Amino acid sequence: MKTSFCIFFSLLVISSDAFSQEKNWQLDVFNFFDNTEFGRSAVKIPQTMAGIIAAPEAGFVWDSIHKVNIGVNLLHEFGSSKAIDRFYPTAYYELSNGPVRFIMGAFPRSRAIENYPRIFFQDSISYYRPNINGIFWEYRKNKNYLDLWLDWTGRQSKTVNEAFFMGFSGRYNIGVFYLQHLGYMFHFAGKMDPVIEEPLHDNGLFLTSAGVDFSGRTCFRRLEANAGWVLGLERSRAEKTGWIALNGILLETRLEYKWFGLFNTFYKGDGLMYFYRDRGNKLYWGDPVYRAKTYNRSDFYVSFLQNRTVNINLTYSLHFLESRIYHEQMLKVIVNLNSL
Repeated sequence: MKTSFCIFFSLLVISSDAFSQEKNWQLDVFNFFDNTEFGRSAVKIPQTMAGIIAAPEAGFVWDSIHKVNIGVNLLHEFGSSKAIDRFYPTAYYELSNGPVRFIMGAFPRSRAIENYPRIFFQDSISYYRPNINGIFWEYRKNKNYLDLWLDWTGRQSKTVNEAFFMGFSGRYNIGVFYLQHLGYMFHFAGKMDPVIEEPLHDNGLFLTSAGVDFSGRTCFRRLEANAGWVLGLERSRAEKTGWIALNGILLETRLEYKWFGLFNTFYKGDGLMYFYRDRGNKLYWGDPVYRAKTYNRSDFYVSFLQNRTVNINLTYSLHFLESRIYHEQMLKVIVNLNSL
């Protein structure tokens, strides 16, 4: 399968001369080192995730608004004996016409829903599930936007559960003030002809918040704060639990001065992820720390280099959880090369 994909990719690049007015190519290289120290925690395990992701793409553009790209996303984990630990095909159509953007296929997650906080998608999702398989539509004008998306994460088989996300988000700015909403519904069904019947789960998570953004108006490069209401809605249909509502508040503050920054997140409310003990990360893609009723995370970071080609960021995080302080160190190096 991998050999056939590589041959097809090569033929596409060669044959594009025959019918394309404008070639398009891109190479993303993502290095990550993420060490989480959660020893003795009841909600999150300690682990070290480290590796390099290479994601080449090539295709063609016509009429300045249509694009078709095909590529691959290759992950090599540090310390692994394999050259390629995970392989993800990339192939999509993209329309960019004024404020409207539409993508369909298998495309990088970072180009669609990177604005979702960790309560929805923990950091490891960008390492090990880098592509969306589905549809993304967005209307954006200045800082105001509205988007809808579908990510099909599991095609039902004898070994794979049927699963998909449906999500939407938006933001509206009024001077320095803004309102924003982010949300999704995750449908997690059973396997095909299962030996043991599994309950069907619906897992919804929504965040509605209001904030102020003084970025560019003071000596700080970024100065922003918001407060929001979190609503988790979950049910297990076979077990007839009905909808289980979980509520909380989420406060976020970000401050950046030159190369230094602080991002603080505070959560207070019901412990989320009601069925986590039964389904774990199969059902929940958010950070497991939000199973706790009180949680604070403080990220102190340095941007050693930040431009359109290379970004190097070092982050040291303090997690206040379960009446303890946990530590995390994260280094990310992102290189983006393209034909534009």
